[in-house]
Amino acid sequence: MCGIAGVAIAPGGRAVEARMLGRMCSVIRHRGPDDEGVGIDANVGLGMRRLSIIDVEGSQQPIVNEDGRVRAVFNGEIYNYREIRKALIAAGHRFATAGDGETIVHAYEEYGEDFPNALNGMFAIALHDARNQVLTLVRDHLGIKPLYYALTDDFLVWGSEIKVLLASGLLRPELDVDSVHQFLTWEYVPGAATLIKGIRKLEPGESLRLDLHGWRATVSAYWDVPAAEPAPAGGQWGEEVEQRIFESVRAQMVSDVPLGAFLSGGVDSSIVAAGMGASARTFSIGFDDPSYNELQYSQEVAAHLGVDHSTEVIEPHVVDLFDRLMNHLDDPIGDFSIFPTYLVSRLAREHVTVVLSGDGADELFGGYETYVANDLARRYARIPGALRKGMLEPLVGGLRPRASKKGLINKAKRFVDGMGFAAELQHCRWRKFLSAEVAAALFTDDASAAITTPADAHIERLFERAGERSALDRCLYVDVKSYLSDNILTKVDRMSMAVSLEARVPYLDKELVELAFRVPAESKVHAGRTKVLLKEVAARHVPASCVYRQKEGFSIPIKNWLMTQFRPLLEELLDARRVRDDGLFDHATVDGLKHEHLSGAANHSHILWSLIVFQAWQDKWLRAAQER
Repeated sequence: MCGIAGVAIAPGGRAVEARMLGRMCSVIRHRGPDDEGVGIDANVGLGMRRLSIIDVEGSQQPIVNEDGRVRAVFNGEIYNYREIRKALIAAGHRFATAGDGETIVHAYEEYGEDFPNALNGMFAIALHDARNQVLTLVRDHLGIKPLYYALTDDFLVWGSEIKVLLASGLLRPELDVDSVHQFLTWEYVPGAATLIKGIRKLEPGESLRLDLHGWRATVSAYWDVPAAEPAPAGGQWGEEVEQRIFESVRAQMVSDVPLGAFLSGGVDSSIVAAGMGASARTFSIGFDDPSYNELQYSQEVAAHLGVDHSTEVIEPHVVDLFDRLMNHLDDPIGDFSIFPTYLVSRLAREHVTVVLSGDGADELFGGYETYVANDLARRYARIPGALRKGMLEPLVGGLRPRASKKGLINKAKRFVDGMGFAAELQHCRWRKFLSAEVAAALFTDDASAAITTPADAHIERLFERAGERSALDRCLYVDVKSYLSDNILTKVDRMSMAVSLEARVPYLDKELVELAFRVPAESKVHAGRTKVLLKEVAARHVPASCVYRQKEGFSIPIKNWLMTQFRPLLEELLDARRVRDDGLFDHATVDGLKHEHLSGAANHSHILWSLIVFQAWQDKWLRAAQER
C-alpha cells in the first residue's frame, strides 16, 4: 500500500523539479511511512510513499522494465500477481523483484493499453512509457483506491489525495459551487467532480492516456460491471458464492506483515472472518449509547469462530478527533461513520498492518433497507392521495424524532421524507438529504446562479447506463458505481490510511463482482428480506442470532451528539455572522435548521453535519491554500 504523486510538463515547459515531487510526497507520508521513491525523466516525474506489505526489503518504486524505458508507481495490491508473473515469464519477460508491482510494467509491455484488465486487485497506477512518449493513469475496476488529477495546457499533476496536487504549487484552488450543491445533497461529490474547480477524480474502471508529444489526453473506461443474462432461481448459487468469497479472502491474505480483519458481528464481516480461519485476528468497536452498540454480536461471532478478538468502546470525546480527521478529508464526505472507521482502524493498527473488511457486500447482494423501501413505496403509492397527504403524512411529520438509532417512528419519518423526492430516483431517494425546496432557501442568490447541474443527474445517468437488468440489479449497479466508490470506499481508504493501515475488500474481487450480478434478484432481496443468499451462506458458519437480526449500520449517535458534545463545533462553524460573511448560504435558513434540530422538533443531523464538514474543509483546504 502506498500513496502516489506525479507531474508531467507540456513540451516547451521547464523540467520537473525534485523539490516539487518531494513536497507532494511529504504530505502523504501517512499512506506510506516506510519508504519514499522519486524518479524524474525530463518532463515527467513519478513519486510515491510506501507502506511495505509484500517483498518488504525489495520492490522499491518507481518500478522499471528490463531496459528502463517503462516505469511506474502504484498504490494498492495485485492479488493475482503470481499467475500474471508466471505467464509473463513464459512470454520472455525478466523480473528483478519478488513483489506484485513489477507485474504492472511487464503486463503493459505484453498487453499494451489493455493491461489493467489482466490485473485483479486494488490499484491506482501512473505509468510512463518513455519510448512512445505516453503517460497512463489507471484506477482499479471498482474504485477501491483513489486517483486525482488536474490537466491544463501546461501540465498534468496527479496524486492519491487532493493535498498532493495542492502541494505541487501549480494550482490556485477555486471553489466549485455546483459541487457544493451535490455534496450537501448526497454527502459526497459524485462522479469525476470535486469541490475544487479543475481537480478531477479518475472514476472506477477508467484510464487516462496522455500523448506527451502532442499533449492530447483521452479518458476512457476499460471495464464496467457486465450485464448478465437472467439466471434461474434456486440451484447452487449459495455454494458458488461461498466458494468464490473464500477464494477471494485467501487470495487477499497474502502478506509479509501481520494481518487481521474488521468484525462487526454482521453478515458480511462474519463471512470474511470465517473464511480466514481460526488463526484470524479481528477488531471491532462499540458505543456507550446502547442503541448504537453491537459489540455483543461481534464477540459472539468471534467466540463461535475461535478467533483472537479485540474491542474498544467509543465515548463522546471523539469530538476531539475532528480536526485530526479533517487533515484526511481534503475530498470531504459527510458520512458520520468516519469516526468509528478511524477508531477501529487505529485499534487494528496497534496489532496488524493489513486488515480485510466486509465492504461491498451490501451493494452486490442487496443489503440496504432502501431496496425494500423502494418496493414498499410502490404499494404506498396505491393509497388514495387524499388519505396519504391529508392524514398519514401530516401525522408522521408531526411526530418528534426519537433519540434511538432507528425504531418505527424514525423509519416512518425517513420514509415519508423520501417520498417527497422524485420516484425516478428509485431507492436512492432515501439517501438524498437536501430537497429542492430546502436548497432554494439554503443557497444565496449568487450561489444559486452558479449551480448548473441537477442534483439527481448522476443517478439518472447511472440508471440509464445500467441498461437491461432486473429492477434490483439496476439499483445495485447505481450503488456500486456511486455510493460505494464515492462514499464507502473513500471513507475506508482515508480513515485506514490515516493510521498507515492497509484495508482490503475481498467482496470487490473482480470475478466475485461479476458473479454477484449473475445471481438472481430474488436471491438477494425478496418479500421484504435483504441479502437473502448471503445470509444463508453466513448461517452455515456463525450463529443464526447474529445473522437474522436488524441491520444497524456502522454509525454514531450524531443527532444526539450535535445537541451535546458537538454543540460547540456546530455553533462555531455555523455561526450566523460567519455564514452571512461567506455569502454562500442564507444564515436565516441555517439558523432555522439548527433551531429545529436542537429543540428536538426535527432531525436535521445529516444536513447540519455536512455543513459543518464543508465549513471546516473550506478553512483547512481552500482558504489556507489560497493564502499561500
